[in-house]
This record gives sequence, structure tokens and C-alpha cells, in this order.
Amino acid sequence: METESEMPEMTVTSEIYQEYDYKTKLKPSQEGNVISEFPFLLPLSQNSCTFDDDDDLDIERPSKACVKIEHSSKTKIALEGLQVWRGAFLLGDLLIHLGLNGKLNGKTVLELGAGTGFTSFVAALYAKKVICTDIDLGGILELIKLNAKYNSELIKSQFKVMPLDFKEIEWSRQLIQEIQKVDIVVAADVIYDDDVTATFISTAQRIMNTNPPKVLYIVMEKRYVFTIEHMDSVAPCYETFLALLHKVKTENVHATWTVEQLPLDFPKYFTYDRVKELVLWKITSKVVK
Repeated sequence: METESEMPEMTVTSEIYQEYDYKTKLKPSQEGNVISEFPFLLPLSQNSCTFDDDDDLDIERPSKACVKIEHSSKTKIALEGLQVWRGAFLLGDLLIHLGLNGKLNGKTVLELGAGTGFTSFVAALYAKKVICTDIDLGGILELIKLNAKYNSELIKSQFKVMPLDFKEIEWSRQLIQEIQKVDIVVAADVIYDDDVTATFISTAQRIMNTNPPKVLYIVMEKRYVFTIEHMDSVAPCYETFLALLHKVKTENVHATWTVEQLPLDFPKYFTYDRVKELVLWKITSKVVK
């Protein structure tokens, strides 16, 4: 019989790979990886109407585009950022929606727990600058830089990849300087473990308590499990997130937070199932002087 220390660590696979065929026959940079193409409609800016020589409105159709990502098909839980998860699509939809409405113009966007870089590449279509961050573990930062090369045509902004570990207490001077210029913070699928959730909330609090005032968009997918304690299916990680968020909101003395769950009533640009378990939260901070 295997002891707990001898048992192999459990691996996980994102559900999206079974929902649609995103994989390509392109050769990845290393064994065990695959390269997938995630298609989406790239609408025109609302201010991009043109007229022909007869002063008639020249209507252009949205173009088809794709985000090309090299990723692992399965990983240990600690390295799940090497995969693409469903929340990245919802956050991508939101960023396109904000971009089309001019709300990313001139803005600096910071992504936390970026994983493969998927969402940051979408933000880079519209923002002035994108800072793509994740823990420097398992080659994640190198993978982001590789995927940035695959998606160079999408990246219209300044684009920087930097390490940011939720558990790290001391931040580099360079990272602090970048955070001080951030307007919008985004994160998708970073709520999957109570410890990670706690350190994420702590990191978010640190960032949101820094001037100038910032907006944070968090996307997550509720993951239900059946427990004997509740005799029902519950989403424990999500409940932990809500409890910690409420605590920070009520006890935070450095900034006032406005917290709201947003409806998912904006258009769907990516090809995926927008399941009912997906949720979107918006936090707006105002630093107390």
C-alpha cells in the first residue's frame, strides 16, 4: 500500500479541451505541450464608420482572429497556469467589450496569475500598456514570452512580462513602480485553493490600496463538490473568496472599496460554453487620504 508521500500528485485537465477542438498540428517548443488556436470575432471600433465616394455608409464586417497559445494538456494543480481555463474566455469577452467602448484607451492593465498570457494578449489589443504577471515557477514566464511571439500581431500596446508571487512579501522596486501606474487589474481562474485565494486577496488589497484609484475585474468558475458536512453540493473555494472579500471591504482602513457582481450580458466573442458557474466581480478602490 502506498503512503501519502509515495502517492503521485494528482493532475488536472481543463474542461475546455473536450468542449471544442482547438488543437493544431503545429509543433510545440517542448514535449508534452500542444499549440491551440482559440478563434474569436474581432469587431470594429464603434468609431470606425467610413463613407464611400457617394457619401454612403461603408459597412465593414467583423474580422475573424485567433489567439495562438502553446500550453500543457494536463498539469499538477500547482502548475495549472500552464493550461487555458474557461474564465480566460469570459474575461477576454469583457476586455473586448470594454475596448470597443473606449474604456481601455490610454489605460495600463495589470494581469495577475496570467498563466499562458491569453487574457493579456486580448487586453493588448486596446490598452496603452499591459503588464502580464505570474509566479516564476515551472517555466510559466518563459511560456508567456513564447506565446507573446505567437500573438505579436494582436499586441498593439506596450507589453511587459514580470514575476509576481502572491506569497511574496517583498516586491521589487521595479514592480512597485509599475503598479503605481496601473489603472485596471484583471484576473481569471485564480480561485482554486483556499491558501491561494487568501494570498490572492492579500495581493489584490495591496495593489488596490495604491494610488491612483484602480478597478479590478475578477472572473472565476464556481467548482462544486458534495460534502457530508453540508449534505449538499457546495463551492468551498468560492465561499472562501466571498468571506475574505467581505472582510477586506469592511476592515480596510487604507481605501474604500466598492464591490459588485456584474451581469454577463455583454457579447460573446470567443468560442466556448458560457456556463452558469462563471461569475464576474468588479472592485473599485478609492484610496483614503
